[in-house]
Amino acid sequence: MKFGLAFASSVGTDPESALEICRTAEQVGFDSVWGGEHVIRPTRIESAYPYTADGEMPGETDTPIPDPLIWLAYVAAAAPTVRLGTCILIVPQRNPVVLAKELATLDWLTGGRVELGLGVGWLEEEFQALGVPWARRGARNDEYVAAMRALWAGPHAEFHGEFVDFEPATCSPRPVNGNIPILVGGDTPVAIRRAARLADGYFPGTTDPEKLSSLIEALAREVAGQGRSMSDIQVHAIFSEFSAPEACVERMAAQGVERAMVPAFLFAGPGGLDRLAQFGEKVVQPHR
Repeated sequence: MKFGLAFASSVGTDPESALEICRTAEQVGFDSVWGGEHVIRPTRIESAYPYTADGEMPGETDTPIPDPLIWLAYVAAAAPTVRLGTCILIVPQRNPVVLAKELATLDWLTGGRVELGLGVGWLEEEFQALGVPWARRGARNDEYVAAMRALWAGPHAEFHGEFVDFEPATCSPRPVNGNIPILVGGDTPVAIRRAARLADGYFPGTTDPEKLSSLIEALAREVAGQGRSMSDIQVHAIFSEFSAPEACVERMAAQGVERAMVPAFLFAGPGGLDRLAQFGEKVVQPHR
């Protein structure tokens, strides 16, 4: 089992704590650190957050949410063996040609350690503020992924789609391994179909074991329908059973989870790094 420190950028939000949490995670056996994103938090939010019972977005108005790519670039040299992922990046809000360059540069400089976890977004008011159409954001996302992969594949790439259109051009440097692994986040049937169709990994947001099993089974059906194998897609899941960590690891492994995503929020505040080290020693190291 691999262990990722999820949402680490929302805990290590000042210069020193960002470095410390990543160094500690690396030392105690985490294979990866992850940053999430929202460009802004609108003052008025009518959109329902999909992962809380009341639909309320967690955090306070001024809770820091650093840009994940800049944050990952900052911590990369401090923890030189961990992989660097986004959980998640809202791809349809970004320019795909610029994003392809940013991701490839980070991957190149860090020796091929970048993973792109993406989602299409849930916060319509944020899209409005950015001037990005809310409608058809899923189709926009998928085309952006195809355009980025074209740029990463080699020189003189060209792409002609509905949302992206460019004549032959070269984007250099390119990813170390010729591509960047893409994870699709989300619990909806659309997200599952997207993961089966184009992703290298899947990251549902549920913490319910029964729902997780149902989502993985649905993914397997969709993957088979695409003529792919589940061995092509690494399943991630949120580690949530801290009162019985051994049983949680065993259950997740039996479900086919390959990377347990441990929420960094549990290690915030006084004594957080000590709790992180203890978790690494008791749970991560015996099972990785």
